Amino acid sequence: MTRLQGKTGLITGAARGIGLEFARAYLREGAQVALADIDIERAGTEAARLGNAAFAVEMDVTRQESIDAAVAATLAQFGQIDILINNAAIFTAAPIDEISRADYARCFEINVAGTLFTMQAVAKHMIARGQGGKIINMASQAGRRGEALVAVYCASKAAIISLTQSAGLNLIQHRINVNAIAPGVVDGEHWDGVDAFFAKYEGKAPGQKKREVGAAVPFGRMGVASDLTGMAVFLASSEADYIVAQTYNVDGGQWMS
Repeated sequence: MTRLQGKTGLITGAARGIGLEFARAYLREGAQVALADIDIERAGTEAARLGNAAFAVEMDVTRQESIDAAVAATLAQFGQIDILINNAAIFTAAPIDEISRADYARCFEINVAGTLFTMQAVAKHMIARGQGGKIINMASQAGRRGEALVAVYCASKAAIISLTQSAGLNLIQHRINVNAIAPGVVDGEHWDGVDAFFAKYEGKAPGQKKREVGAAVPFGRMGVASDLTGMAVFLASSEADYIVAQTYNVDGGQWMS
């Protein structure tokens, strides 16, 4: 028997990258999955490839009405939400003296407020249903420490770790387990943008920063999305019922806590 048989997962930012890989893993484990993304066209294409147990739903995590509509659409499609992965996020970088209020606000609105209010919307359903649930937030090794050029993103991911702790302590009374995953450097299309920031501010050639960070991982390479799926499945399963308010590093040895 697969580990998530009979469960329904809602994954934000699921049209590509890590979120899409989580969806594939959950489907292999017997779950139904809603792929929530602001890019509904790409989410729909991917859901169609994944089969009848996958469902695409449009969600802009900066708009409460969009979050609420996506949750309602998922419930209309599947009847329940047992698992939420808050994966939608953006990266930004700049020296302290060049950070703009607009960039700060956008990063926190998506990474922190988006996580909080999506978690709230799904938790309300889980509480009303009375069957508990699993919520997994995506933190980062960047939330464990500061980085000279990455103040805003690091602060946003530190907030996710703290939010996971508070929400975990609050929601476990309803048998809703809230935990988080902290990846290290994970390869994917998003790294073109990350690399461009460092090319701009550190004067590096395109691709140089990516090679450097990969070489610095104790495991010997950058992570890939599939490296994170084992933890995502475990935290969503009954095996993690007694785990509350924790953030797990899945980073090839980059951070020890």
